[in-house]
Amino acid sequence: MADAETVTLTLESEDGATDELVVPTELLDLLAEGDETAPEVVGDIAMFGLAQRIHGAVHHSEGDVDDKIADTEELTLDLFEERFGRSFAELTGHSH
Repeated sequence: MADAETVTLTLESEDGATDELVVPTELLDLLAEGDETAPEVVGDIAMFGLAQRIHGAVHHSEGDVDDKIADTEELTLDLFEERFGRSFAELTGHSH
């Protein structure tokens, strides 16, 4: 399926696991801010998605939240702020 209208990005972890993601180049062009590269655009979107998922698990689930999950949210939101220079609450307008 990959052709001139797509770009293939490879994700790699420190343990050597990999995954490939094929994305329309036009979509990346639309989402890029300034001269962001395709990996930067996808990295930003991944960080947003991960922060949203852990935020939902902590603040929008029923019942008590395990301390480990709460700690994971705190670390994720710290990394989010480090990446974007602003907090998740500031960038999404959603806070608790």
